[in-house]
Amino acid sequence: MGENIGAAARVMGNFGLSDLRIVAPRDGWPNPAADTMSAGAFDEAVCAQVFETLEEAIADLSFIAATTARPRGMQKPVLDAAGAVTDISSRGTTNCGVMFGAEKTGLLNEHVVLANAIVTYPVAAGFSSLNLAQAVGVFAHAWAARDADAPAETFGGVDGPAGRDELVGMMTHFEDELERAGFFFPPEKKQVVVNNLRNMFTRADWTAQEVRAFRGAIKALAIGRGKARIGPRGGD
Repeated sequence: MGENIGAAARVMGNFGLSDLRIVAPRDGWPNPAADTMSAGAFDEAVCAQVFETLEEAIADLSFIAATTARPRGMQKPVLDAAGAVTDISSRGTTNCGVMFGAEKTGLLNEHVVLANAIVTYPVAAGFSSLNLAQAVGVFAHAWAARDADAPAETFGGVDGPAGRDELVGMMTHFEDELERAGFFFPPEKKQVVVNNLRNMFTRADWTAQEVRAFRGAIKALAIGRGKARIGPRGGD
């Protein structure tokens, strides 16, 4: 709803967050209801960008935390808001994002598998539903309350962390080759297997160089598999 988007933008502006990325807004964009609820945030503090798909919205991000109150059966770090802020702050100049789902449905598993970590709040077990803007507000407050003097050090090689577009491209490349090899059987189980594979990949915090190396390995295996097929048939 436009109202939820506007209210989320308002609380982002309150606590110094300015980069709002909206994926396939239900009521289109721009939205007068969002402007009204934002109390001027779009004019003063928050830059909103609209994307058709989640993959496009997170393409330049190297670390993503997905907010959810439901167990997902995925092996990912689970953080509270303060823990997520600490993790993100420690990454220095790395592009990071926090993913929120639609208020009615939340995030789908296909969305959560693209995240590095899960953020959950200590809400009451019997009443865990948060308004979207409230959920954004909890994180935004934690972000504003972080220790501004805490060092944000990063360690590693010259090569930086892989962007989400690079990681998604690598995973798609791998899945395409698995499809050609007949790995996804039975077909109706494919999405579950893909989700499991992507969940494993996103936990690894890949660098751009590691992604390039793995894609080279995928290509080499695909070429080798082709040679293996041709050899026994005498070059047929």
